[in-house]
Amino acid sequence: MKRLKSLLPLLVLIALGVALFASGALKHFDPHHIAREQADLHAQITAHPLAAALAQIGAMTLAIATGIPGAIVVVLAGGMLFGFVEGTVLSSIGTTLGALILFFASRSAFESGNGSAPALVEKLRAGYHAYPVSFAMFLRLVPFFPFGGVTVALAWLRCPLWLFALATVTGGSVMIAFETALGSGLTETIAREGSVSLNVFAHKRVLLPLLGMAVLALAPVVLAQLRRKLAGKRETPAP
Repeated sequence: MKRLKSLLPLLVLIALGVALFASGALKHFDPHHIAREQADLHAQITAHPLAAALAQIGAMTLAIATGIPGAIVVVLAGGMLFGFVEGTVLSSIGTTLGALILFFASRSAFESGNGSAPALVEKLRAGYHAYPVSFAMFLRLVPFFPFGGVTVALAWLRCPLWLFALATVTGGSVMIAFETALGSGLTETIAREGSVSLNVFAHKRVLLPLLGMAVLALAPVVLAQLRRKLAGKRETPAP
């Protein structure tokens, strides 16, 4: 019974995520839908700015907390509707709140410490324990790691709350900024092209964020190579 109670928050989030995904709620955030309704949506944002901002934060919080696939469309919608700066701020707040909810639910589920760690956690365990701060930041900055999966993994590894919050606010916000910039670029691209096509990646407001994400993904690899070279030079005996 105690085990079920500790699992309940995470199970509720999973069930809510499945229900949201099955309902097709994310279709309302599809870039084409946003582009078609953009004039009306902008009018509503102008008329009710606080409610609109809270709606973006709430949608982002729910998407991240439940781990629903395709949460990036909510970020893109924020960029299209609120612009780069405001969209980044609102989506970052929602992402941080959602990540904290999922983190606490996951930590509650793992508090007994029984059972084997998930495969993702086993792969991350050695690197995390060797360099916890650097590794937590690395996981948040690299876009190839699933955001929800990293949150659950850090909860299992008993990452301190301060470090989790720091990595999420900083690293997570950087990724949100790139994705929001991508969304703000989609507005102009859809207006010009009529749809999202491969031509969208040629637009500088779309291409630059993607290049930035690529640089972030490659940076840890380059730094690791530099550390190894420096370590090799220190160990080489002087003639």
